[in-house]
Amino acid sequence: MTTIGRQPPRRFPRSAGLLFGLGLGGFFDGIVLHQLLQWHHMVSSWYPINTIENLELNTFWDGVFHSATYLFLLAALFVLWRSARLSHFKWSTRELVATMLIGFGAFNLVEGVVDHHVLGLHHVNEMAARGQWIFWDLGFLAWGAAMVTAGYVMLRRHYD
Repeated sequence: MTTIGRQPPRRFPRSAGLLFGLGLGGFFDGIVLHQLLQWHHMVSSWYPINTIENLELNTFWDGVFHSATYLFLLAALFVLWRSARLSHFKWSTRELVATMLIGFGAFNLVEGVVDHHVLGLHHVNEMAARGQWIFWDLGFLAWGAAMVTAGYVMLRRHYD
Protein backbone atom coordinates (compact mmCIF):
# COMPACT_ATOMS: atom_id res chain seq x y z
CA MET A 1 0.00 0.00 0.00
CA THR A 2 1.31 3.46 -0.86
CA THR A 3 1.09 6.57 1.24
CA ILE A 4 -1.41 9.21 0.13
CA GLY A 5 0.31 11.57 -2.29
CA ARG A 6 3.14 9.13 -3.13
CA GLN A 7 3.09 7.47 -6.50
CA PRO A 8 5.08 4.37 -7.41
CA PRO A 9 7.92 5.07 -9.85
CA ARG A 10 6.85 4.92 -13.46
CA ARG A 11 8.53 2.15 -15.40
CA PHE A 12 11.07 2.82 -18.08
CA PRO A 13 9.35 3.18 -21.50
CA ARG A 14 10.49 0.06 -23.32
CA SER A 15 8.97 1.30 -26.55
CA ALA A 16 11.61 4.06 -26.61
CA GLY A 17 14.41 1.51 -26.42
CA LEU A 18 12.80 -0.65 -29.10
CA LEU A 19 12.40 2.35 -31.42
CA PHE A 20 16.01 3.44 -30.75
CA GLY A 21 17.17 -0.08 -31.60
CA LEU A 22 15.15 -0.19 -34.82
CA GLY A 23 16.54 3.19 -35.89
CA LEU A 24 20.13 2.35 -34.97
CA GLY A 25 19.84 -1.01 -36.72
CA GLY A 26 18.73 0.78 -39.87
CA PHE A 27 21.46 3.39 -39.61
CA PHE A 28 24.10 0.69 -39.09
CA ASP A 29 22.86 -1.18 -42.15
CA GLY A 30 22.63 1.94 -44.30
CA ILE A 31 25.85 3.62 -43.20
CA VAL A 32 28.13 0.60 -42.82
CA LEU A 33 26.80 -1.87 -45.40
CA HIS A 34 25.42 0.55 -48.02
CA GLN A 35 27.86 3.45 -47.84
CA LEU A 36 31.16 2.47 -46.21
CA LEU A 37 31.55 -1.14 -47.36
CA GLN A 38 29.26 -0.69 -50.40
CA TRP A 39 28.25 -4.36 -50.22
CA HIS A 40 24.74 -3.57 -51.41
CA HIS A 41 22.22 -0.78 -51.86
CA MET A 42 18.49 -0.76 -51.24
CA VAL A 43 17.39 -2.30 -54.55
CA SER A 44 20.74 -3.45 -55.94
CA SER A 45 19.59 -7.00 -56.69
CA TRP A 46 16.81 -5.62 -58.86
CA TYR A 47 18.91 -2.80 -60.33
CA PRO A 48 22.60 -3.77 -60.19
CA ILE A 49 25.11 -0.94 -59.83
CA ASN A 50 26.40 -1.23 -63.39
CA THR A 51 25.12 2.09 -64.77
CA ILE A 52 24.95 5.66 -63.47
CA GLU A 53 21.14 5.49 -63.70
CA ASN A 54 21.00 2.39 -61.49
CA LEU A 55 23.40 3.96 -59.00
CA GLU A 56 21.20 7.08 -58.85
CA LEU A 57 18.07 4.94 -58.38
CA ASN A 58 19.71 2.91 -55.61
CA THR A 59 21.04 6.05 -53.91
CA PHE A 60 17.53 7.54 -53.93
CA TRP A 61 16.05 4.41 -52.30
CA ASP A 62 18.92 4.36 -49.79
CA GLY A 63 17.83 7.88 -48.87
CA VAL A 64 14.20 6.78 -48.45
CA PHE A 65 15.44 3.95 -46.22
CA HIS A 66 17.56 6.35 -44.12
CA SER A 67 14.59 8.69 -43.78
CA ALA A 68 12.48 5.86 -42.36
CA THR A 69 15.18 4.91 -39.85
CA TYR A 70 15.47 8.59 -38.88
CA LEU A 71 11.73 8.59 -38.10
CA PHE A 72 12.25 5.64 -35.74
CA LEU A 73 14.85 7.66 -33.83
CA LEU A 74 12.61 10.73 -33.67
CA ALA A 75 9.75 8.58 -32.36
CA ALA A 76 12.08 7.09 -29.73
CA LEU A 77 13.15 10.54 -28.58
CA PHE A 78 9.53 11.65 -28.39
CA VAL A 79 8.51 8.65 -26.26
CA LEU A 80 11.53 9.05 -23.98
CA TRP A 81 11.00 12.80 -23.60
CA ARG A 82 7.31 12.39 -22.76
CA SER A 83 8.10 9.74 -20.17
CA ALA A 84 11.07 11.57 -18.63
CA ARG A 85 8.97 14.68 -17.99
CA LEU A 86 6.58 12.72 -15.75
CA SER A 87 7.17 12.78 -12.03
CA HIS A 88 8.58 9.64 -10.46
CA PHE A 89 10.15 8.45 -13.71
CA LYS A 90 12.51 5.53 -13.18
CA TRP A 91 15.60 5.51 -15.43
CA SER A 92 17.05 2.11 -16.26
CA THR A 93 20.24 1.69 -18.25
CA ARG A 94 19.74 -2.08 -18.32
CA GLU A 95 16.23 -1.78 -19.78
CA LEU A 96 17.39 0.80 -22.31
CA VAL A 97 20.28 -1.38 -23.51
CA ALA A 98 18.16 -4.55 -23.47
CA THR A 99 15.32 -3.02 -25.47
CA MET A 100 17.76 -1.40 -27.90
CA LEU A 101 19.32 -4.82 -28.52
CA ILE A 102 15.87 -6.30 -29.08
CA GLY A 103 14.95 -3.47 -31.48
CA PHE A 104 18.26 -3.68 -33.39
CA GLY A 105 17.93 -7.46 -33.64
CA ALA A 106 14.29 -7.20 -34.70
CA PHE A 107 15.35 -4.78 -37.43
CA ASN A 108 17.86 -7.35 -38.73
CA LEU A 109 15.31 -10.16 -38.60
CA VAL A 110 12.50 -8.28 -40.34
CA GLU A 111 14.72 -6.52 -42.89
CA GLY A 112 16.66 -9.73 -43.51
CA VAL A 113 13.61 -11.89 -44.08
CA VAL A 114 11.64 -9.34 -46.13
CA ASP A 115 14.38 -7.64 -48.20
CA HIS A 116 16.84 -10.51 -48.59
CA HIS A 117 14.61 -13.57 -48.79
CA VAL A 118 11.00 -12.62 -49.63
CA LEU A 119 11.47 -9.65 -52.00
CA GLY A 120 15.11 -10.24 -52.98
CA LEU A 121 15.74 -6.46 -53.08
CA HIS A 122 19.37 -6.97 -52.10
CA HIS A 123 21.63 -9.33 -50.19
CA VAL A 124 24.04 -8.56 -47.36
CA ASN A 125 27.27 -8.91 -49.33
CA GLU A 126 26.79 -8.70 -53.07
CA MET A 127 30.56 -8.27 -53.47
CA ALA A 128 31.04 -11.92 -52.44
CA ALA A 129 30.63 -14.74 -54.96
CA ARG A 130 26.92 -15.18 -55.74
CA GLY A 131 26.93 -18.70 -54.26
CA GLN A 132 28.00 -17.25 -50.90
CA TRP A 133 25.22 -14.63 -50.63
CA ILE A 134 22.94 -17.01 -48.74
CA PHE A 135 25.57 -17.50 -46.02
CA TRP A 136 25.94 -13.74 -45.50
CA ASP A 137 22.14 -13.40 -45.41
CA LEU A 138 21.79 -16.22 -42.87
CA GLY A 139 24.61 -14.75 -40.78
CA PHE A 140 22.74 -11.43 -40.73
CA LEU A 141 19.63 -13.22 -39.44
CA ALA A 142 21.68 -15.12 -36.82
CA TRP A 143 23.23 -11.84 -35.66
CA GLY A 144 19.73 -10.35 -35.31
CA ALA A 145 18.46 -13.39 -33.40
CA ALA A 146 21.48 -13.23 -31.08
CA MET A 147 20.77 -9.56 -30.29
CA VAL A 148 17.07 -10.25 -29.60
CA THR A 149 18.04 -13.15 -27.35
CA ALA A 150 20.69 -11.15 -25.47
CA GLY A 151 18.23 -8.29 -24.93
CA TYR A 152 15.54 -10.65 -23.72
CA VAL A 153 17.96 -12.33 -21.29
CA MET A 154 19.01 -8.91 -19.96
CA LEU A 155 15.36 -7.98 -19.34
CA ARG A 156 14.61 -11.30 -17.61
CA ARG A 157 17.63 -10.94 -15.31
CA HIS A 158 16.57 -7.39 -14.49
CA TYR A 159 13.32 -8.68 -12.97
CA ASP A 160 14.49 -11.97 -11.44
